[in-house]
Amino acid sequence: MSLHRKDTDSAFEGAGSKAGLEIWCIENLRLVPVPKSSHGKFYTGNAYIVLKTVLPKTGPAQHEIHYWLGNDTNKVDSAFASDKALELDAALGSCTVQYRELQGLETGKFLSYFKPCIIPVEGLYSSHQGHLNGETYKFSLLTCKGDHVVHIKEVPFSRSSLNHNDVFILDTASKIFLFSGCNSSIQERAKALEVVQYIKENNHGGKCEVATIEDGKFVGDSDVGEFWSLFGGFAPIPRDSPSSVQKQSDAPSVKLFWCVCLNHPGFKNAISISFGLHLKTQITTQGKLCQTGTDSLNKKILETDKCYMLDCGAEIFVWMGRQTLISERKTSISATEDFLRTQGRSTGTHLTFLTEGLESNIFRSYFDNWPQKVEPKLYEEGREKVAAIFKQQGYEVKELPEEDCEPFINCRGTLKVWRVNGDELSLLPVPEQTKFYSGDCYVVQFTYPGNERDENLFYAWIGRRSVMEDRRDAISHMNAIVDSTKGDPVLAQAVEDKEPVQFFLIFQTLIIFKGGMSKRYKKFIAEKGITDETYDGIKTALFRVQGTSPQNMQAIEVDLVSSSLNSSYCYILQTETFIFTWIGSLSSTRDHDLLDRMLELINPTLQPISVREGSEPDIFWNALGGKAEYPKAKEMKQCVEDPHLFTLNTTEGDFKVKEIYNFSQDDLTTEDVLVLDCHREIYVWIGCHSSVGSKQEALTLGLKFLEMDVLVEGLSLETPIYIVTEGHEPPFFTRFFEWDPSKANMHGNSFERKLAILKGKPHNLEVPTRNSWKAYSRETTPDGLRSKSVISNGLGRSGSPASSVSGSNSKSSTNQLFSSPTPIVRKLFSGSPHGSADESLVSAGSPAAEPRSLSQSAGFIQADGSGDCVNLLIYPYERLSVISSDPVAGIDVTKREAYLSDEDFQDKFGMTKRAFYELPKWRQNKLKMSLHLF
Repeated sequence: MSLHRKDTDSAFEGAGSKAGLEIWCIENLRLVPVPKSSHGKFYTGNAYIVLKTVLPKTGPAQHEIHYWLGNDTNKVDSAFASDKALELDAALGSCTVQYRELQGLETGKFLSYFKPCIIPVEGLYSSHQGHLNGETYKFSLLTCKGDHVVHIKEVPFSRSSLNHNDVFILDTASKIFLFSGCNSSIQERAKALEVVQYIKENNHGGKCEVATIEDGKFVGDSDVGEFWSLFGGFAPIPRDSPSSVQKQSDAPSVKLFWCVCLNHPGFKNAISISFGLHLKTQITTQGKLCQTGTDSLNKKILETDKCYMLDCGAEIFVWMGRQTLISERKTSISATEDFLRTQGRSTGTHLTFLTEGLESNIFRSYFDNWPQKVEPKLYEEGREKVAAIFKQQGYEVKELPEEDCEPFINCRGTLKVWRVNGDELSLLPVPEQTKFYSGDCYVVQFTYPGNERDENLFYAWIGRRSVMEDRRDAISHMNAIVDSTKGDPVLAQAVEDKEPVQFFLIFQTLIIFKGGMSKRYKKFIAEKGITDETYDGIKTALFRVQGTSPQNMQAIEVDLVSSSLNSSYCYILQTETFIFTWIGSLSSTRDHDLLDRMLELINPTLQPISVREGSEPDIFWNALGGKAEYPKAKEMKQCVEDPHLFTLNTTEGDFKVKEIYNFSQDDLTTEDVLVLDCHREIYVWIGCHSSVGSKQEALTLGLKFLEMDVLVEGLSLETPIYIVTEGHEPPFFTRFFEWDPSKANMHGNSFERKLAILKGKPHNLEVPTRNSWKAYSRETTPDGLRSKSVISNGLGRSGSPASSVSGSNSKSSTNQLFSSPTPIVRKLFSGSPHGSADESLVSAGSPAAEPRSLSQSAGFIQADGSGDCVNLLIYPYERLSVISSDPVAGIDVTKREAYLSDEDFQDKFGMTKRAFYELPKWRQNKLKMSLHLF
């Protein structure tokens, strides 16, 4: 959003129109743009305005404003920066969150913009300054604090500045020394190495030596002797005095104040009210703070024409109502800053300024039952409503294409499914693997080809109506199978109706029936006198059809009542004598295709009666117990936000969570346990050197994270949880990062790994690259376009892992995966969907791996415009039959008839292929069944 207000500083013209950072420095009470080459370089005598703009794939731009105050900044510049930040917010439509940043006490979010660090420069910024030459290089001693974002502070160049708790960097003209206190953490030491690398490249042009010094070890090392000689020789470091930083309470006292101008018309009324309610007041030179007289905080307390201050101890929020004036907002900010001074509060207290409707997650967490309702974007809601109106009037509306659900792994692997049956597991035969019951629990093992080895993915699927004993046993059985499996597989817990997309993609087709087959379920409903609704293929049933493609479609049995219908879906209603397909008025042509395909699987024998919403016969409503109201509005799909990464700290039985902003792969520190919150599912990542010893423990940590609901997003305890271990990350996890496989497979702790990279010796720590099975990428296609992967039988498979990563939240990693000139990759998708995972290897650089056009590689042609494909690869009928003793491998089993020659086809079907493909689907399937081709 560009600025067009006349009363806006000209320096802000065009601000916020592009994604990224924009920085202004205050010089002689005017705003001076800071060039990108100087971003991250802050002078201690200046104040700065920093604007961070994010342009999401849908919706308006998102802005955050930080104003940074150096330690030597004067009060005039500080006040000017505060006012300009508020002015910029108003010009952007009062849609920003503002932060006050003090030198050395910056927020983690601010520091994440300038990785690995910011090192403040003494003096004042000048927009006309030139390069200084001929000066002697100044020695500097810096402290580094922080494990994911690091605070840098220059301390006096003296032995007394060193201590046992921190990490120090001594920067000299010819060498950089890293001194690690014996009580510092490995993560802090590793992060400090990134700062060393930064200093080496920026201050020394990449040409200087680096030495690491460990506290307490000084014998026989020339670097150690050289380090101490700079301090006049070695002498013991004195013991650290008790920290001057007071430990803050886990549950700080939270107080809410109402901010009012001293000359506000309602000032006298405020005084009388405060006496009546016995409110505590704090009068400042700029305004007055009145503490509210309630202990419990509720959103209703916040009035849109007032400003409030929420005192949370280490952090203070100023909440500004939408209907407040800029003068009132300035007064509330000044009053808050005066409050901090007069109360003698710590200089480390963070100030955050929020406008109504843009409350941060932390702010909302202090209020009881903050509303979770997400308002749809106005333009999206309008677009959907217009499309719905046209559809209901009978017009064909061409919808905007939805993003395909990417599988990210080879979904042509081997599938095994067990049903929890009492205290035992029952392995399901292959024809029954895609049929689940809501009263049961299942353990799913999916084995797919990776690089150099097969990978395993496990799910414990919990039916909505299953009994508690089966649920517990499902987790226990899954862990037992995982423990007996080679490698380090990914495991997940998924509850019915909350399944992750990846779960459906490995099944491709899944039908979920009512009832259950488990002994415990049968016993439970018998004891409770509940009618057994278990589907038997005969009784009347209603199925909702859903999905995004033939590789991701489901039929869910729902209650046999009219209220189960929804205009956004298609349904199958089956009785003993007839079968209806019901097409919702807001459903798409893609939904209609999935409906036909699902009908073939549920009941291919009966001729369906197709009805559109609004033209149902009475017999249809009678089967549902009569006509009733059901949802007819377009289902609004909630916009999925970017994922968030958190560290989990479980020391001394305590459970703490800390967010890592603007995360990258380097934040996956091997000593940590982290949670990647993707809103629809979460991933618990276990570092190889973390304290978590089992995946069961990791699953418990994931459940605790869901209970905390750190982002106050209304996370359900049934949200899918993936457990991922370092070095075995699946592609559907790594897609959220710019992924470098060599980093993921390094040995040693985080400090040793960073030191190896810094010294240019990463290769001796690497193991073979994983997750490189993607045969085709943007870089390997001749025309530079993203190509679909090609199955060995010639069928193009849409939504393949080789396709582009969907969504604005995803980050492509193909550049990293194909650095080798001739990488060895597995041949994709050969065989049946869940056939053998033992597949041949081909070289990506060989002629066989060169991408061809779909028609050339597939050997298919269009069947006279019918849209179905006729295979140019011919096989005899005896090998294509489902009862064949020598079946053909690597074909599309849904189109066996396409592999017959024209003569064999005419002989078996009594018609041409053109005539066959013009028949309705149900007729095609009946003929194929009679010939054992279905």
